[in-house]
Amino acid sequence: MQQLNVVWLRNDLRSFDNAVLSSATEDAARTGAAVLALYIATPDTWQLHDMAAIKQDLLRRRVKQLQQELATLNIPLLAIEGSSYQQIPVVFTRLGQHFLLKVFVQSEYELREQQRDNLVEHAVQVSNGQFIRFDTQCIMPPGSVRTQQGDIYKVFTPFKRSWLVQLKQQGISCYARPKALAQEKLQLPDFPALKPGDNSSAAWPVAEQEVLQLMRAFCREKVHDYQNSRDFPAIEGTSKLSAYLAIGVVSAAQCIARLQLEAADSWQQDKSGAEVWLSELIWREFYKHILLAYPDLIKHQPFQAETAAIRWSNNPSLFKAWCEGMTGYPIVDAAMRQLNKTGWMHNRLRMIAASFLVKDLHIDWRWGERYFMSKLIDGDFAANNGGWQWAASTGTDAAPYFRIFNPVSQSEKFDPKGDFIRFYVPELSKLQGKAIHWPHGVGTASGYPAPVVDHAEARKHTLALFAEVKKTA
Repeated sequence: MQQLNVVWLRNDLRSFDNAVLSSATEDAARTGAAVLALYIATPDTWQLHDMAAIKQDLLRRRVKQLQQELATLNIPLLAIEGSSYQQIPVVFTRLGQHFLLKVFVQSEYELREQQRDNLVEHAVQVSNGQFIRFDTQCIMPPGSVRTQQGDIYKVFTPFKRSWLVQLKQQGISCYARPKALAQEKLQLPDFPALKPGDNSSAAWPVAEQEVLQLMRAFCREKVHDYQNSRDFPAIEGTSKLSAYLAIGVVSAAQCIARLQLEAADSWQQDKSGAEVWLSELIWREFYKHILLAYPDLIKHQPFQAETAAIRWSNNPSLFKAWCEGMTGYPIVDAAMRQLNKTGWMHNRLRMIAASFLVKDLHIDWRWGERYFMSKLIDGDFAANNGGWQWAASTGTDAAPYFRIFNPVSQSEKFDPKGDFIRFYVPELSKLQGKAIHWPHGVGTASGYPAPVVDHAEARKHTLALFAEVKKTA
């Protein structure tokens, strides 16, 4: 029976710096095996995970593009339309009836994904195949960055310090793109072909070289001023790479390797643009380390157990106003309308909007976490959960519960001219000066809602909510 090296792609949709693809092709060169890349769409499970429609479309477009890119290496990509994780072992069982399988996968850390992989591994082994995992989703695999006592870090700053020590010790290395293979066309069983998406992500390019050029241009042209520009949503000051990191069109290792090349003199300099952007990449790893160490987070439990007792108001009409960008707080409304319109939200605005939902409207952070996942093109469970628990003061390394963003002062500081607000809240486009940040001084601007809560009073209630659970902890 012919040996078939199957590269099962999930959130590693690239040909450069792809450990499973490189290892499968190197093994094939030694053994004479054929190589097949495989992607299985699971829309029912995606819906269960609240995956945004725009992210689903980005995945479908990227897979179709990757098919073309791998074809130039003479590696077929079998893109299958499935429904749920439960169907996936059947795919491998059928392939195992025709080939001796050696399956190469990049490990994933969420519970359902681990359960799925265990079932597939069993199906492969039943057919006398091999299932080989690579822990390459993070530069430092979860569990590899520990305190001197051997514990998992629960606070970011010492984690980052230790992470950087390891980075300097081992350096950054990226896998080269595999060389083109000489293999005959494979005779494969029939499977349902991957369906096209709805093209809602059309504004986001999906060609690997184009994405790499975006990353390189950011490191070359913008990262030096990142520490100054990243908090201002009216400025194109961020990398906009989060969607590509989430599905693996580009890797963190590629980003850091390029950063070290383009900012060789400053990436280790405290508070430089390059160092601040590097910190953002390390935050992504930190949350994945935490996720694997504390699997209850997958079950939507707070990291700080006592905060589970907080008595959230959970007013549905206030939640609706927040979702629709109709709270009467311009910066919050502009942020939510950006999310609803584009499938993306500026990082500073994510903090402002999350703080407002939890600490002004007193709505359970899990409602917001789920809504963000249902809309974000860059939705990533670990990063989204970590960010929400930070804002809600329920997580690891969380903002102190008494740190409560004032949405008006945040607006004045980070959208000083109101340009971002005017773009997404056209009802306020004619307002000038401080009125753009608080259009209720003499009466609410026509067509714009009155504020749904009083921030000062809401702040007092938040302090009381947290004081109650902290007192009994």
